[in-house]
Amino acid sequence: MKYAGRGRIVLWEGASLWAFEVPLAAPVRRSTDVHAHHAMQLTLSVGGSFGFRIGSEVVEGPVVLIAPDVPHAFEPRGRNAMIFIEPESTMGAAVLRDLAERKLARLDPAKFDDIATRLSCIWEHPRPDDATLVELGRELAARLAGNDLAVRAIDKRIARVLERLSADIDSRLDAGQAAEVACLSESRFSHLFVEEVGLPYRTYVLWRRLMVAVNSIAAGTTLTNAAHEAGFADSAHFSRTFLRMFGVPASLLLMI
Repeated sequence: MKYAGRGRIVLWEGASLWAFEVPLAAPVRRSTDVHAHHAMQLTLSVGGSFGFRIGSEVVEGPVVLIAPDVPHAFEPRGRNAMIFIEPESTMGAAVLRDLAERKLARLDPAKFDDIATRLSCIWEHPRPDDATLVELGRELAARLAGNDLAVRAIDKRIARVLERLSADIDSRLDAGQAAEVACLSESRFSHLFVEEVGLPYRTYVLWRRLMVAVNSIAAGTTLTNAAHEAGFADSAHFSRTFLRMFGVPASLLLMI
């Protein structure tokens, strides 16, 4: 049986927003296998419903936060949205503090009702662009983290590295080479990059490669070509990384 769903995925540094509509009456797979991913997962009903199986326990929505590395199966029905957040990011650290070592938390839906309503635009025409969805995703993540993630000017040395990466999709800058671009020692660069960007340099580069691959697949590229374009060794490497990050097969992207 196939995974199925009509929706969108957008990614930004350290996080991503997913939204899917799983038909209520169709021969489709309605549950993932049990898996665990390093990203935290906030799931929000957008008119649908869902449940998580964690061991023998079933936890229903409408708003559930799953901690990193917790084995679970996801059972969606209708329209739902998910935010994945890397725990190493600044935003992720704030959310982890609120979890206080719990495996999961059922959150007050009233805190997110207005964003859930606005996310319904994903299934309307004309469909919103990626920038609009990223803005909604950032707002949802910021509300979860309990901060407004105020925009500030980034350090010029780190900005040079980000510009270099943005200008060259195929860039293979390792941390040492990036430190040279920033005119810093590698240790000082690594520390400053986390301060300015909110997550480690290698994690940022990995998210950037995932974004390149997802965008390529959305444009009609095969998984194999998308993996190569994004700097992965092959489609198997990309698929393993995608599954580890998001807990679902990369082939799901072909059905959006």
